[in-house]
Amino acid sequence: MPVDKPFSQACENNCQPILAILQRVFADRRKVLEVGSGTGQHAVYFAPRLPQLVWQTADLEINHPGINAWIDQYPVDNLRRPLALNADRRPWGMGGYKPDALFTANTCHIMAWPSVQNLFAEVGVLLAPGAVLAIYGPFNYGGEFTSDSNARFDQWLKQIAPHQGIRDFEAVDRLAQQAGFTLSEDNAMPANNRLLVWKKSSLS
Repeated sequence: MPVDKPFSQACENNCQPILAILQRVFADRRKVLEVGSGTGQHAVYFAPRLPQLVWQTADLEINHPGINAWIDQYPVDNLRRPLALNADRRPWGMGGYKPDALFTANTCHIMAWPSVQNLFAEVGVLLAPGAVLAIYGPFNYGGEFTSDSNARFDQWLKQIAPHQGIRDFEAVDRLAQQAGFTLSEDNAMPANNRLLVWKKSSLS
């Protein structure tokens, strides 16, 4: 039975601005793992526009039917159907898939903080030296919200689930450093979001 495709207006709005940066920072990448593919909209938009790489989707199994519905409508040769991934179940394994880049969008503020810690710890194991890590979403700086709308969004998140909330950039960057990554870019994005890019040290 056909599955109705889930839809995120935020994904629709941010696809192009994110792509503009990924086309640059993933220019020499060959295998990308997308953690938390969500609706699948990002995957079907990015994969055909980044033809030099394989785009591997991954998410909790409950989200796979929606992701597959998008892939069914917009299939491309370099887009892979979702792997089962739960940040709290380590090691991930990934069925032998060895990415040289990882992308995740709007996940850090949805996951509980221990899950974010698990995410970075596993990324540190999964990705080899020289790999690129790109994370999109809202972040606080110096413990402060960057806009009134982000403060309202944080309040809304916590009303839905107390474990959710906009994370401090400094805390996230510390996790990245502990996993062997060095920040290379902090890109301002529309709607008071950021696209953070790290590269794994050759000494890791």
